[in-house]
Amino acid sequence: MIIAVDGPTASGKGTIAKALSAHYGLPHLDTGLLYRAVGRQVEINGGNPDNISDALAACYFDEALLNDPILRSEHIGGFASRVSVHVDVRRALDQRQRDFAHQIGGALLDGRDIGTVIAPDADAKLFITASPETRAKRRFDEMMRHGADVVYDDILADIIKRDERDIGRAAAPLIMADDAHLLDTSNLAIDAAVQRAIAMVDDILNGAV
Repeated sequence: MIIAVDGPTASGKGTIAKALSAHYGLPHLDTGLLYRAVGRQVEINGGNPDNISDALAACYFDEALLNDPILRSEHIGGFASRVSVHVDVRRALDQRQRDFAHQIGGALLDGRDIGTVIAPDADAKLFITASPETRAKRRFDEMMRHGADVVYDDILADIIKRDERDIGRAAAPLIMADDAHLLDTSNLAIDAAVQRAIAMVDDILNGAV
C-alpha cells in the first residue's frame, strides 16, 4: 500500500503524514527533507541555490546531513524551495523517492509532487492545505517557542513567495492530483486534522469515496 500526502509548507502535512505512517504501520519519507539537505549542502559549499550547477553538485550530500536539525529551519526551507525548481535536481532525487515508495510492504511519502509525479499509482492520496495566514501563524508560533526573533509579516511574505515558486515552477509544480482528496486544516486543531485524515484514508481504501 502506498499513501501519498502532498501540500504546501506549514499546512500540517508533515505531522499528519507521521501520524498516518504510525497508524498504518508504513515506513515514512519526508521528501522535503531531501531538498532541504540539497539546499543546506549548497550553503555549506558556498554556492548559489539559484545556480543549476551549484544545486546539482549538492545532490550528492552525505546521508548524515539528513539528521541535522538545521534542515528544519526557515532559512534552509527557503534554500530548499529554490533548488527544487531545477529540473535536473528533481530528476536526481526522484528515483530515490520512487524506490522508497515501491518497496515491499508499501510506504507513505509526503511532499509536493508525490501523488502527481513520484507515486501517481498510490492507493490513497491526500492534499493537505490551509490558508497562508494560518500557515504563517503556525510557523511564527513554532519559531517563537524556539526563541527565534521573527516577525509575522516576514514569515507570511516568505510563505506566499514560496507558494508562488512551488506552484509556478516548470518541473513537478505543487498541484493537487486529480484523484487526491482535499483536507483543509485552517480551522482544525492538529488532533482533529489527524483523525480526519485517517478517516479519509480509510474511506478511500474501502472504496467509500
